[in-house]
This record gives sequence, C-alpha cells and structure tokens, in this order.
Amino acid sequence: MFRRRFRMGKPLFLRIVDALSNWSPYFTDRVDAINREGLSPLQKCTAAMRMLAYGTAADQLDEVLMLGASTSLDCLSAFAQGIIEVFGGEYLRPPTPQEILRLMEIGHARGFPGMLGSIDCMHWQWKNCPMEWRGQFTGHHGVPTMILEAVASYDLRIWHAYFGVAGSNNDINVLNRSPLFISTLKGEAPRVQYTVNGRQYDTGYYLADGIYPEWATFVKSIPLPQNDKNKLFAKFQEGARKDVERAFAALQSRFSIVNRPAKFWKRAAIGSIMQACVILHNMIVEDERKPFNIPLDLNRNPHISSVLPPEVMQGAHPVFQDVLRRSATIRDRETHIQLKSDLVENIWDRFGEQ
Repeated sequence: MFRRRFRMGKPLFLRIVDALSNWSPYFTDRVDAINREGLSPLQKCTAAMRMLAYGTAADQLDEVLMLGASTSLDCLSAFAQGIIEVFGGEYLRPPTPQEILRLMEIGHARGFPGMLGSIDCMHWQWKNCPMEWRGQFTGHHGVPTMILEAVASYDLRIWHAYFGVAGSNNDINVLNRSPLFISTLKGEAPRVQYTVNGRQYDTGYYLADGIYPEWATFVKSIPLPQNDKNKLFAKFQEGARKDVERAFAALQSRFSIVNRPAKFWKRAAIGSIMQACVILHNMIVEDERKPFNIPLDLNRNPHISSVLPPEVMQGAHPVFQDVLRRSATIRDRETHIQLKSDLVENIWDRFGEQ
C-alpha cells in the first residue's frame, strides 16, 4: 500500500526525507515565534509526493495533511529543488565507462552491438501558458506543450533528459538545441569500439524513429521492408526502440502530474518538476532493478565491445579543428548506411533461423 501511494518503497522515501533534512532547514522540525511546532519533514515531503504522484490540486491536501494551498505549493517547489540539487548529480548524469560497457553488452545480446539506448521526445501540455506565448508553444497537438527529449536504456533508466523546448518544434529542432553530444564534441566522453559483421566501428549509436537524421549515431528502422532480412531487422529495431516509449509510459504512470496539463505559470517551475520526476524515476528504477533475463554471449566474443578513455581531459580547452572532426564523425551519412547494412546482416545471422 505504501508503494502504491508513494510510487516507491518506504526505505527509499525515508532516505529522501533524511537527505532533504540535511540539505535545507526548511525540511526540519522548527517552531515559530510563539513557540508553536511547525510542520514536520514527513508532512512536507508527503504533500509534495502526493501532488507529484496523483497530480492533485494544492488545496486537496488540506483535510488530510493539514496544509494550506500556498504551503503545499511551497513544499512542492522546495522538494523539487532539493531533489535536483541533492540527487541530480548521481541520477541525472551520463553513463560511466562501466555502465557504457554494460549497455553495449546488453545491446549485443539483443542483436545491436554498440547500442547505447533509445531516443525520442514527449510532450507535456501547458494549460496556463501565457497568451502571448501560445503561438510559440502550440504545435500539431493543438494545445501549448513543452517537449522532453530523453535517452532510455533497456531497464527504463533515463540517461539523458532535456526539457523546456516549445511544443511547436519537432524532434530535429530539439536535437539541434539539446546537449546530447556536447561532451562527445569536446572529446570528454568515453570512446567506444565494437565490431558488427566483421567491421569495426568507433561511434556508439541510439535507436531512433524515422524523423531523426541519417547520422552515424542513429539507427532507424526500414520503412516498408520487402525481403525477410529487412523485415526481421525492422521487427527487432522497432521492438528495442520501444524502451524509451516504455520509459515515458512508466514516468507518466508513476507521476500523474506530468500526464495532466501543467497548471503552473512559470516555465522554470515546470522544468524543475519535470527534472525532479525524472530523477525520482531513476531512483525507483535503481532501487527496484531486476537482472536482465537475456543470457549474454560475450564469453564467445570477449573483444566484441570495449570502452576507451576520452581523448581530452574534462575541463581542458577544446581545439576547434578537433571539434569539427568529431562533429563530422557524428553526422557521417556513409557510416550510418554501412552500420545499418551490417546490423541487418548481424541480426539475420543470429536470429534468422528462429
């Protein structure tokens, strides 16, 4: 019952309450000027979690938790800011080299060596969007929305989240503004090497839908496949790409506030809530993670994937020519076509008989 109401186990919730109590005096037991006891940290965190989990209005918590509407909104704002500052560095970061190797091993077991996850975008309706911004934030949905770009892995962990772009943009516009490849362009990201169909590649990739460009870092499905090889590849690619769709569904089911129209006036408040929900989602995923049920066959090919140190130490000044070279590597269309062809052959060789 606790997990159903709070979307997480009791030990994890108490860990969050304890961390926020050490982060700010706002989440501690205090007395006012007339020596009257104030609200406890459990009351404030419970109010914030109920608003996130159920998407309820602030004044609906008055009778249950003895909090007024304005106090509930203050609790939600402070809770979101505390989650971002305390847990954001750990649960909203790029994967480490060890985690990258694990993702590539899982991708190899699923027929996609070198896969780092799936990428897609999600819209969040903004009900109280100011009138002067409605044209900018209204796209094909017909209502003002804000876009979340995310990269998710097989276990629904979100490794990259970029939120706040106006809903009139499409996935390509969001990609051009997001910091997804910033560390790669600087040379600070770990380098990867893997082999597909006997050919070595040095750029990891994400599974994407048809709107994304033909870059070396994206692998898309084959529209209207004609032969058995292409049909099998399209089936596996579209099945694996659903990881990010499942992550969006889990995020919206856990936190109904992002599944309902946002009623806040300020963009910063909406961004903080979305970021806090993503961090809490990752914390729950890590707390309830189950082992991957597909047997890995890396022992037969121990050198199929490897992770190398970054070219540039973090904080060093990047050389502009190197940035241009890395950008050309990311956007290389020939590598995209060759990689896609090799993946088609790889999947057919491994799963064609099935």
